[in-house]
Amino acid sequence: MPPKAVRLFMDWTILRMYPPLRHAWGWRGEQKPVRITGENARRVIFGAINLRTGHRVLLRRKGATQADFQAFLRELHRRYPGRALWLLLDRAGCQTAANSQRLAQQFKMLRVWLPKQTPELNPMDHLWRESKRNVSANRQYRSIDGHARRFEFWITNLSSREAQRKAGILSKNFWLKRFL
Repeated sequence: MPPKAVRLFMDWTILRMYPPLRHAWGWRGEQKPVRITGENARRVIFGAINLRTGHRVLLRRKGATQADFQAFLRELHRRYPGRALWLLLDRAGCQTAANSQRLAQQFKMLRVWLPKQTPELNPMDHLWRESKRNVSANRQYRSIDGHARRFEFWITNLSSREAQRKAGILSKNFWLKRFL
């Protein structure tokens, strides 16, 4: 691995207008009301976390197509100019598409594929879960973009150390601890 190589875990998540319903406190015998609009618009947030520093990069899109993923690759290339990028990612279709692979090669990004259906190995999945718990669960926003802005604000305003902790990177059981 080159000495200045940046190791990034990356993933994407979907935010919807309908809030994910989770447990909440309420009066015994009364159902807790959760207001919903009747719309179910969505936004996709692409995200990456630097394994060593906890630095996060986010990009909001309307979908998770290969064009959206390629826009995220361009954003990573812009944010880490001249640095070798090692991307640890799952095998989502937008990531394995031929055009996405070509763009990653053009930017000299090494892709390290995680085993399928193993969200527990990806720190971004842990960060998404914590963000949705704190920002999305049981809350109806006026607009999907307002929801996405609040979601992004929550993630980007964590300190680097707090982001690493919430993502599980600082756990004594983190599976890549020796690479920190």
